[in-house]
Amino acid sequence: MTGDKAAMKSCIMATLAAIFLPVSAALANDTPLPQPLTLPFALSLADEAHPELEQYRARLEAAEAYGEEVNALDDFKIGLEAQLRLIEPSHKAQDDTRNDSRIKLKLQKKLYDFGRTEAARHAAESAHLGRQWDYMDARQKRRLEIMENFFKVILADLQYLRDNEVMTMAFLRWKKLQDTQETGKVSDIDLLEKENIFRREFKKRTLTENQQRISRSRLAISLNRPEDLPSQLEPPVLGSLKRELGEIEDLTRQALNNNPHLKALRARVAAAQQDVEYARAGGRPTIRGEVEAPAYNKVTGSRDPLAAAVILEVPLSSGSAVDAGVARKQAVLRERRAQLLHAEQDVRQAVLELWLELKSLKVHMDEMNALADYRELYLDRSRALYELEVKSDLGDAESRIVDVQLQRAQTEFDMAMAWGRLDALTGKLIAVDQQVSRGEGE
Repeated sequence: MTGDKAAMKSCIMATLAAIFLPVSAALANDTPLPQPLTLPFALSLADEAHPELEQYRARLEAAEAYGEEVNALDDFKIGLEAQLRLIEPSHKAQDDTRNDSRIKLKLQKKLYDFGRTEAARHAAESAHLGRQWDYMDARQKRRLEIMENFFKVILADLQYLRDNEVMTMAFLRWKKLQDTQETGKVSDIDLLEKENIFRREFKKRTLTENQQRISRSRLAISLNRPEDLPSQLEPPVLGSLKRELGEIEDLTRQALNNNPHLKALRARVAAAQQDVEYARAGGRPTIRGEVEAPAYNKVTGSRDPLAAAVILEVPLSSGSAVDAGVARKQAVLRERRAQLLHAEQDVRQAVLELWLELKSLKVHMDEMNALADYRELYLDRSRALYELEVKSDLGDAESRIVDVQLQRAQTEFDMAMAWGRLDALTGKLIAVDQQVSRGEGE
């Protein structure tokens, strides 16, 4: 019976491992990143070995090992006991040799302990399940981290383009005043003002250039390739921008039912409940079976070559140890229930905030699209005036176009991240085909 249970448990473990521990199809960590790097490829590396993910994987393996230890509590135990024994024989003994050495082969098995081992087994299984959901939560966070760092690189590049455009215009204006200063129509204070503007914009562009390197380093580290900074990124065409936002009540219900962090906490509550039962069973009797096959150097009529027994052990007094143990486990149970309630409240609030954020971002996206159309037409007019040699603000128009592109990209990425966080809250792994349109950006 025990063998059947062990086989069933191994089958369950293998099934859960297939669900929660998929083997990544991505390349090994020492393989260079492709150029340009795409978001789907970056997300495909999310389940690769990473220090943060390895911590959760180690905890999961430790919980699985502890479960195996608990399952072994009522296994058959076979032991060999040997004694080198020297005696002074009685004057009535028929065998007056002094060597009374013996060897004994013993087979033991716990038959019943009135629920103590069963409670320990259920507690270990719940703890293991909690670690599985922790690992799922860590996998979600890895995807969110990679997405966010990927977007920050693109935004840093756009920020650099905008700041470089503004700096270039400031330099040309300063240079133009320098060229006309000889005519005496330009005062020193006007010239210094233009120079100060250029120096300020040059400093801003330098900081933005630094941010390009910083954001690439963060992305490389999140991909576990700290020495392989991606030089080029392909801007994704985000499919999540077209998703319809459901009702807040439905999303909240999905999050409360499926959120991996809440599932992990519920598993810990169940484990704590079983720990209380385990502590309560500390003063209960234990029944075990024993079979012995001894061999003696001195053979007497009272020494049997084979013996079997069923043994009942009843603890008559344990002082206050059992009550203290129960009280301690009940305190842990109350704490975990409070943690679960607090986490449920946090999840409710997070879903509401993301739902409202997505509604606001949709309105903001419409505004950005309208502004982009206006800036495109404004740029066309400025370019036409420039070609006709009429006074034009072509440089300003071009920098404003880049600025709108930056703002629109920021809005799109904010929306994609909000959808990703909402998916994570409702218990879904971030799907590439929901974040990036098929056939584009891949």
